[in-house]
Amino acid sequence: MTGGFAVFLLVAVLLGLGGLKLAIDRNPAGTLDTADRLLGGTAGTRVAATGLAYGPLPRQRLEVIVPDALLPHPRPVLVFIHGGSWESGDGADYHFIGRTFARHGYVVVLPSYRLASEGVYPRMLEDGAQALAWVRGHIAGYGGDPGRVVLAGHSAGAYNAAMLALERQWLRRAGVEDGFVKGVVGLAGPYDFHPFTSDSARRAFGHVTPPEQTQPIRFVRGDAPPMLLITGTGDTTVKPRNTTALAAALRQAGAPVEELYLPGVDHSQIVMKLAVPFSRDDRVLKAKLAFLARMAPPSAPVQAQVR
Repeated sequence: MTGGFAVFLLVAVLLGLGGLKLAIDRNPAGTLDTADRLLGGTAGTRVAATGLAYGPLPRQRLEVIVPDALLPHPRPVLVFIHGGSWESGDGADYHFIGRTFARHGYVVVLPSYRLASEGVYPRMLEDGAQALAWVRGHIAGYGGDPGRVVLAGHSAGAYNAAMLALERQWLRRAGVEDGFVKGVVGLAGPYDFHPFTSDSARRAFGHVTPPEQTQPIRFVRGDAPPMLLITGTGDTTVKPRNTTALAAALRQAGAPVEELYLPGVDHSQIVMKLAVPFSRDDRVLKAKLAFLARMAPPSAPVQAQVR
């Protein structure tokens, strides 16, 4: 029995087939997180904080997932920004991401941010910068090393991560110094998507003049943090050309960048592979861990077996 089939069988028993379909339709990340927990994904990790405020607004909340193992020295930090077309999603639904990397020795921060009409450009970037300012000032209290912070994201979250790393003004406004982010991992991110063709992009960015200033590719610079850009050739939601274009521009500017194209993988599958039910295909995890090890090496291996 494959891991993917097993998890759907388990959840189906608990919810009933109709309930499972409804859960997936309403909250795919949350359902995946539940499946991850059911298959032992919590092993070796714990939730250090949930719903913790990094700002005064309701959406300015974050989660902190840490390894269970006690170490006498700080651990490197991974900040992962969720996707959802800037209209949906919540950091609390991505604990499976936190657990996956906490098992490998990282303190993981999962921020939420303003969405839809409250989160149009540049508010998602202001929130991301404010979350990083919180990391800078507070992560040591959770065993993290503020000198070893890598930023990552999926889809819209990868856009947020790239913009925060490339356009200096957002972190500077939040009081975060240049060089604080040691590296960036983008999963299936939109980096060069003007003219806007989707309703969600038009709602999030259509009011900006000139619209080109919303595009990460415009802010490429030679001293950008190293980037790992991963996409699937089967992604029809955010075309792989976004990764190709940004990587080429970074390389031309002299910035360090790596690309990984996964044959046949679609937009959702690229992040699903970071959850226990689908982790037998470990290409995303291996590439990301190798990059993290170079940018912010783990303090010590603390991996735990999962079922």
